[in-house]
Amino acid sequence: MTLRRPSAEDLVDISDRFGLRLTEAELEDFLDLTGAVLEGYDELDQYPDLLRMVTPAVRIPGPRPDPEADPLNGIVRYCDVKAASDVQGALSGKRIGVKDTICVAGIPMTCASRLLYDYVPDIDATVVMRILQAGGHITAVLNTDDFAFSGGGHTSTYGVGLNPVNKDHTAGGSSCGSAIAPATGLVDIALGGDQGGSIRIPASWSGIVGHKPTHGLVPYSGIVGFDQTIDHIGPMAKTVDDVALLLQVIAGKDDTCIDPRQPDNLEVPDYSAALNGDIKGLNIAVVQEGFGTPESMPDVDEAVGEAAKFLTKLGASVQEVSVPEHRQVVPIWNCVAIEGGVDSFYHGHASYQNKGWYNPRLMSAMGRAIKTHGGDFSPTAKLGVLLGHYMRESYDGVFYGRAQNMSRRLTAAYDKVLREFDLVLMPTTPQTAHAVPAMPEQNRKEHVVQALNMVRNTAAFNLTGHPSVTVPCRDIKGLPVGLMLTGAHFADATVLRAAHAYASA
Repeated sequence: MTLRRPSAEDLVDISDRFGLRLTEAELEDFLDLTGAVLEGYDELDQYPDLLRMVTPAVRIPGPRPDPEADPLNGIVRYCDVKAASDVQGALSGKRIGVKDTICVAGIPMTCASRLLYDYVPDIDATVVMRILQAGGHITAVLNTDDFAFSGGGHTSTYGVGLNPVNKDHTAGGSSCGSAIAPATGLVDIALGGDQGGSIRIPASWSGIVGHKPTHGLVPYSGIVGFDQTIDHIGPMAKTVDDVALLLQVIAGKDDTCIDPRQPDNLEVPDYSAALNGDIKGLNIAVVQEGFGTPESMPDVDEAVGEAAKFLTKLGASVQEVSVPEHRQVVPIWNCVAIEGGVDSFYHGHASYQNKGWYNPRLMSAMGRAIKTHGGDFSPTAKLGVLLGHYMRESYDGVFYGRAQNMSRRLTAAYDKVLREFDLVLMPTTPQTAHAVPAMPEQNRKEHVVQALNMVRNTAAFNLTGHPSVTVPCRDIKGLPVGLMLTGAHFADATVLRAAHAYASA
């Protein structure tokens, strides 16, 4: 079979849309030239795809649970995936849930969207391979916001992820199921994804622990992302101990393929051994700009302020600092996430011009899905698509470039603070969990606004790449508040050590 050749009409259309202004003579020549070049593509088409090795495993896709078994809507489908041989490892006996953006060979993955309804990966994400090799048993694919394009937990095509503390509220997003399932005992530990806070927001609102590792510490290969500069994958569980356990398994350089997010010479310390309950001598900076924001609830600020004082009783030194650049997080992150995310959507969740591993089947599935079912994007994703394409076509990506440059300044500002202090502290989110919002048909604007008004603090550390954990602080009117601790690059052990000491005390 040969690839379909472009017609004269195809080339005229491309010429008009991309400003080539082809003459009739050029058009005639380029018809022949494109055909000649495509002969090389015909040859490439005959080469077999270089698929990744898949861990030998039992792989049984299961059904979607009925509401009685999963009343909070945390699970997209049950599954039964475990190593084919009896593997004894760090995760033996642990039931693991994975966000519905993580490839598990043979198990459908939909990104909680109608667009990918029929997509079944033929590869394992690197984190999945590591879980299986450590004896973990993957038992559930977990709910998420539609293509993870929300922090509210209410945009999934499978329905709202409900809060495990109060089901009149959302669990938070986008990794809503990754908070619900461990909080309610449906799994022991979950994997969530985080581009703007999507691990820490639902963990905070649902009263569990969620850790966003240092950017690049955990390989992202085989996972649907937004923008390579802000993509993170990490553990969520009831305890810091379980979070550290899963991080130990999934962290480290990917030897099976190349992930451009990962640095060379990556070392992984013993995270569980760091949980000694002792934070005497740690210097912690309370960031003024993380409090009193336009979205802040005074009770949340007060609760986190009291938690900071409590850390002094555990032997830490706590001091208030100012990071003025923190006020710029929302406009910088909005631009990176919207323009970078939409570019990723329309390139099949792949990025040109890097040596990372590509997933051709997902690229094809996503491209076809947008053409045939783009109308089924959630309202939040539709807003992102409209803005992303408009800014690209009207302003040539200039604002994306400016935002990326400004994120470097934000990173430098926090690097400076973290040279003097071991950790920075602030509320995970400015408010407690949202009440379940109106559905789009009732109030589309409210539905969209409720998706992204909680990311001000969390998104800062997606832009900078610093490791960041949320740990339950206290409840306000029955709803959990999260304390967020963030450390220097690759100081994940210190971050988890402080979270563990606070939670234990």
